[in-house]
Amino acid sequence: MENQILQFRGELDEAKLYYQPSDEFDKTVKTRYEKMPADIFATAEKGAKWVAHEIANLIKAKAENNDSCVLGLATGATPLGVYAELVRMHKEEGLSFKNVITFNLDEYYPMNNKSAQSYNYYMDDVLFNHIDIPRDQINVPDGEVSKEGIFNYCSEYEAKIDAFGGLDMQILGIGRTGHIGFNEPGSQLDSKTRLIMLDALTRRDAAKDFNGLNKVPKAAITMGVGTIFKAKRVILMAWGEGKAPIVKKALEEGQSDSVPASYLQRHNDVQFVLDVPAANELTRVKQPWLVGSVEWDRYWIRKAVVWLCNKLEKPVLKLTNRDYNDNGLSELLAWYGSAYEVNIKVFNDLQHTITGWPGGKPNADDSNRPERAEPGQKKVLVFSPHPDDDVISMGGTLKRLVDQSHEVHVAYQTSGNIAVADDEAIRYLSFVKSFAQTHDTNEGNLPSVIEDIRKFLLENKSPGEMDTVEVRRMKSLIRRGEAKAACRFVGLRSKNLHFLDMPFYETGKVKKNPLGKEDVRIIVNLLRKVKPHQIFAAGDWSDPHGTHRVCWEGIYQALQIVKDEEWMENCYVWLYRGAWQEWDLDEIQMAVPISPEELQHKRNAILRHQSQMESAPYMGNDSRLFWQRSEARNRATANLFNKLGLAEYEAIEAFVRFIV
Repeated sequence: MENQILQFRGELDEAKLYYQPSDEFDKTVKTRYEKMPADIFATAEKGAKWVAHEIANLIKAKAENNDSCVLGLATGATPLGVYAELVRMHKEEGLSFKNVITFNLDEYYPMNNKSAQSYNYYMDDVLFNHIDIPRDQINVPDGEVSKEGIFNYCSEYEAKIDAFGGLDMQILGIGRTGHIGFNEPGSQLDSKTRLIMLDALTRRDAAKDFNGLNKVPKAAITMGVGTIFKAKRVILMAWGEGKAPIVKKALEEGQSDSVPASYLQRHNDVQFVLDVPAANELTRVKQPWLVGSVEWDRYWIRKAVVWLCNKLEKPVLKLTNRDYNDNGLSELLAWYGSAYEVNIKVFNDLQHTITGWPGGKPNADDSNRPERAEPGQKKVLVFSPHPDDDVISMGGTLKRLVDQSHEVHVAYQTSGNIAVADDEAIRYLSFVKSFAQTHDTNEGNLPSVIEDIRKFLLENKSPGEMDTVEVRRMKSLIRRGEAKAACRFVGLRSKNLHFLDMPFYETGKVKKNPLGKEDVRIIVNLLRKVKPHQIFAAGDWSDPHGTHRVCWEGIYQALQIVKDEEWMENCYVWLYRGAWQEWDLDEIQMAVPISPEELQHKRNAILRHQSQMESAPYMGNDSRLFWQRSEARNRATANLFNKLGLAEYEAIEAFVRFIV
């Protein structure tokens, strides 16, 4: 099972066999379902560095021949690692950009070019202000051009690219609609630079940058598919599990205007660069038995059988020899001799993941249980990236742990203040103001502080502007109060709640600081204070704003510091999901059934987080409220177990064990 655990860290050292071809022949075999070249890197960081070095090599080769290097550049989260590495090479290795001419893919419209949400600002902030490129060699679409002048402006932008002989290299990300640039579904292969209406999903994905969906522009200026197609070389990057479904469509399915990235199948020099999570739906990663031999350990056996059950819509114990043979699993059948032997093995394996005792059942045989029987009462430390992830993702398990007399602590890693909408803050402000007017508060300056905050939120704050320190402090207190209320509801004592307020988060912006030593030190200190027997942490690292991933990295680094301490010898680390995604059935190592009454209790705990209901700015791509999507995921997991022929439950919360 360790292969699977390593997968979530993006370090598939033992499983490279299944996604890294050993030679050209092996590559032909493993990638036969893929219609474009794709390289899979262990981490996004490694992939981004590889792309940056490809760009640097092209720049230097052109400079040696006294030629200009014409680059097509992308924006968003995907290329950030590329730009960071290019800046590093410029500062530390002397990479010069004096011969570089750039054309950016797109810009929101209308958009003030100096706004923090504009791609003009973005490019200056992450690249241009840190390198030696001449300003007159930079071209980013103008979000301020008049409506009357847009057609001519786009034609001139297209002509300027052609005047330089076209793009030597274009780097791309891919949107979850399959868009490249802002070429949304329906864009044609011969489309050129133009104004385009943004897809609703694209706008929802951008809402985090604009502090709400209603503030996201409805249109953008973008290079066309045809413009991109004229580039001599195209590199498309994708990071994270959220991109996995669309990557599979673009790479393994036919060309379609519903997935504009699939048009790249016609380009004669295109390359996809993926990290393992983004490649997770590709056949060579998810079903490697369809493209070669597999070393059939417990992980791959379960993965293959669950896949076969889902494909044939059969429970485990009803699979036949023919089912295995007809679906590329004859090798597995040969290992065990009959479907019956495989079926029993996998059925028992799945059955043993289900437990009503997430902290272990005292005085019981634990040889086939996911958790240990001893000690009977454990110290449990639940890490919650935001102040509501604990109850959203494992609220039922949290209550079960409390009810079964374990000493449960919850550590809220960030304040979550930027996820409080202004309207919600004003509602609280109105209450405080009324309270101050009707009570002797002895606060002196309280009325003036209230008035300053009110004026900022209602009169002075521009879209996307960073909150003042006072506003951020107020929003933090709102989230903290809601977390306390939810924990009281599930029976947790306030003294066991730890508000870490990790510094990396406290920028007041969607863009956070890198994880720092102080962030890790805070977690180390808490671990040493509690000395838990169990740690629960968020494993859904594809959340829209990346906080879960950074919070996990802080925990991981802290665990590396304390892993040799005596108390760690008896500590299990469990990863949960729920807010943004759920574990696949073949990954689950502990499944905690939730009764209808417990599910209702969990919902009520989530509802204590009132600021995160309809008005929350960062609902992501799922328009349902958090309690709705959480219940749907938990019910769906239970239904999957039922379809495989196991017991039928109302809902299930699922966990994967991480080996430190």
